[in-house]
Amino acid sequence: MQNDSWEQFGQKISRLLAGLEVSAAGSGPLAQNDGFGLWQAWCNEIRNADRCLFFCGNGASASMASHFAADVAKNGHIRALVLTDPALITAIGNDLAFDRVFAEPIEWWMQPSDMLVAISSSGNSPNVVRAVETALKLKGRVVTLSAMKPDNAIRSLGSLNFYIPAKTYGGAETAHAAILHHWMNLMEASAGAQAKK
Repeated sequence: MQNDSWEQFGQKISRLLAGLEVSAAGSGPLAQNDGFGLWQAWCNEIRNADRCLFFCGNGASASMASHFAADVAKNGHIRALVLTDPALITAIGNDLAFDRVFAEPIEWWMQPSDMLVAISSSGNSPNVVRAVETALKLKGRVVTLSAMKPDNAIRSLGSLNFYIPAKTYGGAETAHAAILHHWMNLMEASAGAQAKK
C-alpha cells in the first residue's frame, strides 16, 4: 500500500473490511453482523454482572488495547483492565519470561465469565497465544482479532474470532481499529439504552 493514492488505499481497506471472517467456537463461521451481535450480547452480560474485560496486544495492538479499554470503561460502562502497563510487562518479562507478560496477570485477576480481547496482527505472538490459552483455562471468554495467515495460532482458539485477510501490518492495524470502533459504537448504544430503563 506504500505507493497507493489515497483513493487506492481507501479501496484496499474497504476490501479488507468486506473480507472480515468471523467464527465462534463450536459453531464455525458466522455472518459478520451476527458476530458483532454475539460480542455485544456477551459484553452486556459482563456489564450486568459487574465482570471485567481484559485487553492485550503488542506494539500498535498494545496501543489499541489501551485505547479501547479506556473507551469501553468510559462509554460502555464496563470495568476494563489493559495488560500493557510498562512496569508490569518489564517486571514479568525480566523475572519470568516475555511470553508470560499477559498470562501472569490473567492468572492473578481473571474470574470465570470475564472476557479477554486479544489483538495480534500476526496472530502468532507467543505472549498473546499464551494469554488466550490461560484465559480459556480459567473459563473466561476470549475474543481474538488477527490477520496475516489464515491459519495463525489465535484465529481458531477464541470463543469468538475476527480475522482480516490483510498481508501488511498497516492493513491489519487499520482494519482492527475499524472493528474495535464499530464494536464500541454498539457498546455505547447498549449502555445508553440500559441507562434509560
